[in-house]
Amino acid sequence: MSRKLLFVYNPKAGKALIRNKLADILDIFAKDGYEITIAPTQKRGDAENIVAGRTGEYELVVCSGGDGTLDETVTGMIRSGIRTPIGYIPAGSTNDFGGSLCLPKKMVRAAETIVQGRNFPCDIGSFNEDIFVYIAAFGLFTDVSYETGQDMKNVLGYMAYLLEGMKRLSSIHSFPMKVAWEGNEVEEDFIFGMITNSISVGGFKNITGKNVKLDDGVFEVTLIKSPKNPVELNNIMLSLLNRNIDRNAMYCFRTAELVLESKEPVAWTLDGENGGSHTRAVIRNICRGIDIRVGNPPVK
Repeated sequence: MSRKLLFVYNPKAGKALIRNKLADILDIFAKDGYEITIAPTQKRGDAENIVAGRTGEYELVVCSGGDGTLDETVTGMIRSGIRTPIGYIPAGSTNDFGGSLCLPKKMVRAAETIVQGRNFPCDIGSFNEDIFVYIAAFGLFTDVSYETGQDMKNVLGYMAYLLEGMKRLSSIHSFPMKVAWEGNEVEEDFIFGMITNSISVGGFKNITGKNVKLDDGVFEVTLIKSPKNPVELNNIMLSLLNRNIDRNAMYCFRTAELVLESKEPVAWTLDGENGGSHTRAVIRNICRGIDIRVGNPPVK
């Protein structure tokens, strides 16, 4: 009897290169003995609904697209209550999480990794009633990803994010917040915060910290205080990119759970997509909450 595979993909992700690789990818799955159900997404939320509505007969769920497609697939998996291994073929603009998992950048090779690799129990996060895979963030530049059009991302890549981000430098906003974790509590004005389970963010490697593990049950947290002037902001950003932590300008710690509260609603992004505005964010690590296919040797 054939094993069943659900293949969900975003035909517009990245530069839509999957259109030229689709036959080769499906051939790899078919030769490994899978009966394939193909589901191209048409709009935001499709991947989540498709995966959430599947039956338990599928032995593998594969998604292809950007980190947002992976986020929807994982969210749909959690919603369904049926734990099935997930294969991921990165096809987006940055593919942060695919890089963290050491997945091949070439789509056909990524498909081969899915059929030849192993299941890796990976941490994910809960954000209030929502799910995220590798990052929840607020503040400076965090709305750039979902406000930058797909066509612009396809043509300009990283430059699209930079151009969109430059428009905001003259109107940096700070967020008075109370943050509590593991018996600690601070109240500060922050311009940026990220709660991550990833080696890279926005294409920048090691920005989240050193010795990051994706299955240790804790997040890497970075909260940047409001700078006094543009020069201080520049120094903070350089410090962050080089991971030379300035304790006077930011908080950096690891935790399994934290609560962030503010008087005014704060806009959040989850895996690069709009996560809504909230005055209270309860963020918890779901230790080894999903199984995702990776290659051998294992992820770092």
